[in-house]
Order: sequence, then C-alpha cells, then structure tokens
Amino acid sequence: MSIKDIESEVISEFEMFEDWTDKYNYLIELGKSIKKIDEKYKQPKYLIKGCQAQVWLHASYENGKIHFTADSDALITKGIISLLLRVLSGRTPDEIINSDLAFIDKIGLKEHLSPTRANGLTNMIKQIKLYAMAFKAKNKQDPNR
Repeated sequence: MSIKDIESEVISEFEMFEDWTDKYNYLIELGKSIKKIDEKYKQPKYLIKGCQAQVWLHASYENGKIHFTADSDALITKGIISLLLRVLSGRTPDEIINSDLAFIDKIGLKEHLSPTRANGLTNMIKQIKLYAMAFKAKNKQDPNR
C-alpha cells in the first residue's frame, strides 16, 4: 500500500467518529497497539525534543526501507506517534521525505490538539524526516548498505 492509501484509510477511520472525544479515545486505542521501542532506546538521545510528553523514537534501515519503533509516557501522544509510524514506517527515505502527510489536516488532528501537543506533533514529523535524510545521505556514501 502506498502512503496515500494508508492516509485514506486513516481518514476513513476518523470519519466514523462524530466528536473529538471519540477520536481521542480512538487515538488512545491506537497507541496501545504500537510496536514498542526496545528498552535500550529509552534514553535521552532518542527523545524527541520539544514534546510535552516524553516520546522516544528509534529508526533502523534495512533493505532500503526505514523501520521505526517508538513509545511515549502519554496516551494521546502514543496514539499520535503510532499514526505517524503506521503511515511512514517501512518506507524508503525518499517516500518519507516527500510525504506531505495531508491526513493530519483532513482528520483535523492539529487543530484539536493543545498548542504544546501540536508543537510535539510537528517535532515528531521533523525527527522522522531527519532520520530519512540521514539514512539517504549515508546510503549515498555507502550504496552497499
């Protein structure tokens, strides 16, 4: 499935709920199913800076694709990062770098978050794209990787 296909799925899922209380509850449920980060990566260098909650993000590069694991100490934040990973994990660096993540606006996520959570969402996206840029640059230096 393409990023756009997964984004469409997410939009459809969120359209099933009429109010944001239900959408927040759905986000919390999504967070419970996230592929958890290994405990060895729950250290400061894997924390996403600028998030109200603690969010750890780890990326690995395998067969030309980036795979992410993450965790957070806040339920809604864990749901937010799980949505991002659902869309972006298992993608090439270029797919991640070029993604516009239009689903975030279409489901109204950013406008329904507190300013600090919205800032955290922006920082999560920025960190994911930074990983993609780093793996792309490293792969250019060592194409056999």
